[in-house]
Amino acid sequence: MITDLALTGLLDTARSARRGVGAFNVVLLEHAEAIVSGAELAGLPVILQISENCVRYHGGLAPITTATQAIARAADVEVLVHLDHIEDPELVVAGVDLGVDSIMYDGSHLDFAANVAATRELAERCHVAGVGIEAELGEVGGKDGVHAPGVRTDPTDAAAFVADTGVDALAVAVGTSHAMQTREASVDRDLVERLRATVPVPLVLHGSSGLSDDELRGAVHAGMTKINISTHLNGLFTRALRTVLDERPDVVDPRKYVSAGRDAIATETARLLTLLHA
Repeated sequence: MITDLALTGLLDTARSARRGVGAFNVVLLEHAEAIVSGAELAGLPVILQISENCVRYHGGLAPITTATQAIARAADVEVLVHLDHIEDPELVVAGVDLGVDSIMYDGSHLDFAANVAATRELAERCHVAGVGIEAELGEVGGKDGVHAPGVRTDPTDAAAFVADTGVDALAVAVGTSHAMQTREASVDRDLVERLRATVPVPLVLHGSSGLSDDELRGAVHAGMTKINISTHLNGLFTRALRTVLDERPDVVDPRKYVSAGRDAIATETARLLTLLHA
């Protein structure tokens, strides 16, 4: 069995130092280019995430994933390619076959016992191939469930889930929610400290776009390690495009406005990575 996993090496080092690792979602190829450019500017590692929604948008796993892997391999810093919120076990297997570095299997739509059984089976398959695996309890953010307002992850349940499944990282509910367009959420830092003391693997914070800089730093210092951010970068990308199109309505070459979005993501990626590493 292969046990030298890129995900655990990167996250365990950061966890020990109480530093965060940025994990940013790829929606278009320009996202991958921008995120890697930002990581190179900061001189820090980064995780490129491809969601199941993104796979559907591009009509399949291979096109966007292989292109993203090529960008990652050409980078001057450590870049991992991670599949995010994958509910379809067959897509997990396809990701393993493509050689991604890690996969978040989302069994939160299942009851606890079924989630444990499915996650354990996929974790074993991933580990044989040298692929790291992340999981999550409850329903995903943005819906009533683990990231709904007031819902929190129980440290004892989280520790038992990790022990029963063998996952390498665990997403926990500590106050954030997916798809927030304002940075006004707050993290339950006392709970993060308890989770860090109880759960033996790095903790993952989903929905981090809703956190201010101070909240991001506080979450990392309390014990969060992998910090997922998507909506915040998408907002910057979209606003940059709109500015160009508003100022130059005659432009029809997509490269002349999409590049503005790419530049905006690169700059913010470098800033966020530096913030999380501090």
